[in-house]
Amino acid sequence: MAQPKGMVVLAYSGGLDTSCILVWLKEQGYDVIAYLANIGQKEDFEAARKKALALGAKKVYIEDISREFVEEFIWPAVQANALYEDRYLLGTALARPCIARKLVEIAQREGAQFVAHGATGKGNDQVRFELTCYALCPNIKVVAPWRLPEFYQRFPGRRELMDYAKKHGIPVPVTPQTPWSMDENLMHISYEAGILENPKVIDHGRHGSHRAEGVSCICSLIGNFTAGCVWALAGAFVIKTRKGGVPVKVTNTGDGATRCSALELFVYLNDIAGKHGVGRIDIVENRLVGMKSRGIYETPAGTILYHAHLDIEAFTMDREVRKIKQGLALKFSELVYNGFWHSPECEFLRQCIGRSQETVLGTVRLSVFKGQVYILGRESPRSLYNEELVSMNVQGDYEPADATGFININSLRLKEYHRLQSKVTVRQDE
Repeated sequence: MAQPKGMVVLAYSGGLDTSCILVWLKEQGYDVIAYLANIGQKEDFEAARKKALALGAKKVYIEDISREFVEEFIWPAVQANALYEDRYLLGTALARPCIARKLVEIAQREGAQFVAHGATGKGNDQVRFELTCYALCPNIKVVAPWRLPEFYQRFPGRRELMDYAKKHGIPVPVTPQTPWSMDENLMHISYEAGILENPKVIDHGRHGSHRAEGVSCICSLIGNFTAGCVWALAGAFVIKTRKGGVPVKVTNTGDGATRCSALELFVYLNDIAGKHGVGRIDIVENRLVGMKSRGIYETPAGTILYHAHLDIEAFTMDREVRKIKQGLALKFSELVYNGFWHSPECEFLRQCIGRSQETVLGTVRLSVFKGQVYILGRESPRSLYNEELVSMNVQGDYEPADATGFININSLRLKEYHRLQSKVTVRQDE
């Protein structure tokens, strides 16, 4: 019997890895408290509680953090128009600091010296979890089994984990017939690992996502983008934002349905956009640890809000401010992806981006159809769009003759550059 080591709070999902880790931590002499975050995934939380207790957890915390996930993490990403490597809307990366923040809170409440997680030693999540824990509680100690030789040498693959689970009577949802990893939260669903590690794999049967009763599909596992998908008729919406670029109301122009609270609005858009296959991408990305990985993501509501916010921001924000803000958004996305949500630089960027949003408010009309988001129109009391000034039919407060000097000044640099290039070319020919 191992010597007692103290109390550890485990970030627990109820899946294969963390179920086995819970039992393994007990073997090592830890008293285990399981913490399961309700962050919008479809889960039988009461069954998960009973399972954790049956596996030997001293206590189980199930914390609903969906609302703060939307308001405190997703909304800043929407304000930033955050995209990692031009495509990934950061669904997992945004969730991890939200989950880890509560993990630390529970550890402090229970007087636990240790926290533990099931993130692998090759991935990004280990960094995201631990940087948050150390930032919020510098004295905390982290147990990361997948980085401990005594763990990963004992369990080199999922087969060994499943054998361990069978030996210890651990019920698990994963079987050899479904060898990929899925992570779900309110922002997105991600699929990776297993058969998806081969970047050429495109057809291994159907696997419907859990968005919108399974209507949206993980289409790369079907073969063709539209094959097997049930496309609903086009949906049209009006999304209203308050000062700061944050959505406050969505209205379905077809049936008049309205959602106003942050959480209800986001859940509703997930449901509708999921039915249209909006927000599905299959990408290869660069992990922080230095390797490329393939992932399939579905981010329905996040994709709609990205396009809606991008449109109203372009409508209301000064051109030069927006150029600077775009650079800030790029850095913000990298910091979030790499786990630095609680760093001073990321806090600074959130403040700067928030300041840039003071004029970003208005209403965007859009529709979704066959995986696409279409902007149909927009209006704002802070619009910088001057219809008379831009009109081809009205001169407005603009003197066309002034453009001659403007062009001459801007062409001066080009003339001088190419004059020099001509001299150099002639010299070389000689």
